[in-house]
Amino acid sequence: MSQELFPRGQWKSRVGFILAASGSAIGLGNIVFFSANAYRFGGGAFYLPYLLALFVFGIPVMILEFGLGNFTGRAFPESLHRVAGRKGEFVGWWANLNAGFITMYYITILSWVIGMFFGAFGALWRESLPVPAFGMAEGELSNPYAYFFHMLSTWKPILFVAIVWIFNILIVRRGAETIESATKVFVPLMWIFMVILIIRGVTLDNGVQGVYLLFTPNFSVMKDPAVWQGAFAQTFFSLSLGFGIMTAYASYLPKKSDLTTNSVITSLLDSGFAYIAGLAVFSILFAFAIVPQASTLGMMFFIIPQGIGEMPQNSVTTFGVVFFALLLLAGLTSSVSLVEALVSSMRDKFGWSRKKTIAVASVIGFTGSAIFALPQVVNPGLEDNGTLGLTLLDLVDHWSFSYGLLIIGFCECILVGWVLGADKIRIHLNENSKIKLGLWFDILIKYIIPLALLLVLGYSVWGEVQNGIYGTAYGENYNEKFSFLRFAPRIVVVYWLVICSVVAFVLARRGSFAKAE
Repeated sequence: MSQELFPRGQWKSRVGFILAASGSAIGLGNIVFFSANAYRFGGGAFYLPYLLALFVFGIPVMILEFGLGNFTGRAFPESLHRVAGRKGEFVGWWANLNAGFITMYYITILSWVIGMFFGAFGALWRESLPVPAFGMAEGELSNPYAYFFHMLSTWKPILFVAIVWIFNILIVRRGAETIESATKVFVPLMWIFMVILIIRGVTLDNGVQGVYLLFTPNFSVMKDPAVWQGAFAQTFFSLSLGFGIMTAYASYLPKKSDLTTNSVITSLLDSGFAYIAGLAVFSILFAFAIVPQASTLGMMFFIIPQGIGEMPQNSVTTFGVVFFALLLLAGLTSSVSLVEALVSSMRDKFGWSRKKTIAVASVIGFTGSAIFALPQVVNPGLEDNGTLGLTLLDLVDHWSFSYGLLIIGFCECILVGWVLGADKIRIHLNENSKIKLGLWFDILIKYIIPLALLLVLGYSVWGEVQNGIYGTAYGENYNEKFSFLRFAPRIVVVYWLVICSVVAFVLARRGSFAKAE
């Protein structure tokens, strides 16, 4: 085990840190999934559970993760090691490995965004395209579906995956310094592009009616537990909690930082972006009587582009390009933070140079992302996902995203609240923060948030059991060569759990951490 000193980066300014943290939180889910959930759960009726989850659940956990990183001056695994020894470190590595799965397929999704961005200059807006890999001639499948599945059935996404990884490498190459420089450009551009889409949406005929729908609550749906589950999950996911990102980012802050205020500002910027994204999405879709879908991929690649395609011909290309540029910027600020969280953790453990750490992480990450982009057609009828890569992505996302983050959130609240003591983090936070935390913070971390997470996880697991663990079969019309995928959900959950658990156990048992300056 290397024990030599290695330098840790530091943010140059508070503004740079807040832009980087909010950029990490503002991702693809804020732009499309929030709007889909709002539509699915009764428009304005979703906002009350979401706001409650934000203030009672999201912001306190954000404060905890900022406080933990700054308190220890380390990334997630070593931070939790200092809290609870090797058991805590195991949780930290498990979180990093789970986030690694998410990073791989998230970057694959960004590669598809690049493909759609190029298509937005022309081909995407044609009425139809031939999709030879699925045996479909021009006219059999309309755009944007035809363009998307034709792209997925080629090897182009592998090239786009390489491009996205190169972007990430360039941005994290000097840690906080280059991340801060990039986010100072990317995050303002994201807000500008979103404002452009809002102005265009509300100025369309009937666009304002979509905004009315968004803010008109259907309170009857609030009796459904799924609404509350969706609101809590949306809050946790959109704030980038449970990844180890915020702990790593806060470890680059000076000890005398106002962490509580930074947490509140970051959280409000993230939720504010989600709200205004809802304005753009609902106004565009309502103007053309298009029904949203509670699916990130469906909204991103099919539904919203379909709405843009219905705009006046002279503005379709412009707003299509703006929309996919917005997705790419938002996705990059999130993927960069995911990569940096892993790089920071590996450097803490092994004391490697940043160049070596990035090289190792990128080779493994690119390989995983390429697997999720595999173009082999496994379901020619498109009843499910069509290609091998998209099928694997859908399965892994179901477990790592929907369950992994909530499990880590529960564990970190237990470790910090009961092993370290929430009061120690609270005292550290109150030393330099204008907003003083009271005993209520301890109660939230020790009791209320873990109980809420258990209820959400329990409700979700019960649904899986009722459905036979994600269904007895995933599809009925796979090619004979890929027929095993009909039962892949059960295989994937075991693979995900085993990989994360075994590798985390080995890392937690392997030596001590390197020293940092």
